[in-house]
Amino acid sequence: MTQHTNPAQTALFTLKSVTKVYQMGQVEVVALQGIDLTLYHGEFVVILGASGSGKSTLLNILGGLDSPTTGQVWYGLQNLAAAGQPQLTDYRRFDVGFVFQFYNLIPSLTALENVAVVTEIAHNPMPPQDALAKVGLSHRLNHFPAQLSGGEQQRVALARALAKNPKVLLCDEPTGALDSHTGVQVLEALQGINKTLSTTTIIITHNVSMAQMADRVIHMADGQITHIAVNATRVAAQQIRW
Repeated sequence: MTQHTNPAQTALFTLKSVTKVYQMGQVEVVALQGIDLTLYHGEFVVILGASGSGKSTLLNILGGLDSPTTGQVWYGLQNLAAAGQPQLTDYRRFDVGFVFQFYNLIPSLTALENVAVVTEIAHNPMPPQDALAKVGLSHRLNHFPAQLSGGEQQRVALARALAKNPKVLLCDEPTGALDSHTGVQVLEALQGINKTLSTTTIIITHNVSMAQMADRVIHMADGQITHIAVNATRVAAQQIRW
């Protein structure tokens, strides 16, 4: 399997022989088996696979939400696989922005306040107004989640992740609860952030259409990477439909 590396690129993540085994009573469930992977600064990566392929487990390990059973997960010079909980907490708090399928906004707070909650714990946060502007919601600062569409709520969630000024954005089915039109608006925001801020962006999805907008597409099945494809040209998010 070729990863199509570019000598000019700087590695952000390096995974070596990563496995993940869950004990379910008397049964062992192998979620990842022998993952070797390098991800680069500023890349836009889509990880494709059916349910049960291991893509969510891989994303959780990259985000410090879970640890591998065996293997190494290097984030720069830090081996996340060997890190303790205090180190992983700092890593999640300061370096990683998470965007999930469901928005997890606080209903009693406005869009601006939902984003501001995160900036209070960050080292070098972006002003909440700026983060919302980057996802096209400057006109919705004082609206509550119930007053926003699904696509707008997801963009608030994206602004909340972005406001930490993270080095990496990890997105778990970010358009999974949205129709094609509103989903494309979220993808446009993600693509714009990656282009203007060079934030490494990793999206897991089962939506094959989204592969067209990535630098690289990582295909997974049965806990393994089956192949990695490189897009010579990235398609603009507004051209994607599903």
